[in-house]
Amino acid sequence: MNLTISGHHLDVTPAIRDYVQNKLERITRHFDQVIDTHVILAIDNLTEKEKRQKAEINMRLSGKTVHVESVAQDLYAAIDLLMDRLDRQVVKHKTILQNHAHEAPKRMPEGGAEATA
Repeated sequence: MNLTISGHHLDVTPAIRDYVQNKLERITRHFDQVIDTHVILAIDNLTEKEKRQKAEINMRLSGKTVHVESVAQDLYAAIDLLMDRLDRQVVKHKTILQNHAHEAPKRMPEGGAEATA
């Protein structure tokens, strides 16, 4: 898996990089067919008192690209929220793939005599 972590108006420290990598391990436990991942961390300075931390991710899986965004007051909280949302989408994609693979036998006729008649 290729991992790219970048920051807008923010220096990505080794602590933040390690935190994101540790959180992404949970995703790869569920689904190991991840091609590459782009994480963008940003700080939006709206006013002096109101600072918004934004985290977004683009993850290319086999057959799909997943895009998730989250916003919070704290960057670590935004990353946690991002990983929770991403985890739900990856698990949903995995169940769709598994269910799709098993649909064909359900639609086959049960008896050979009924199929020929």
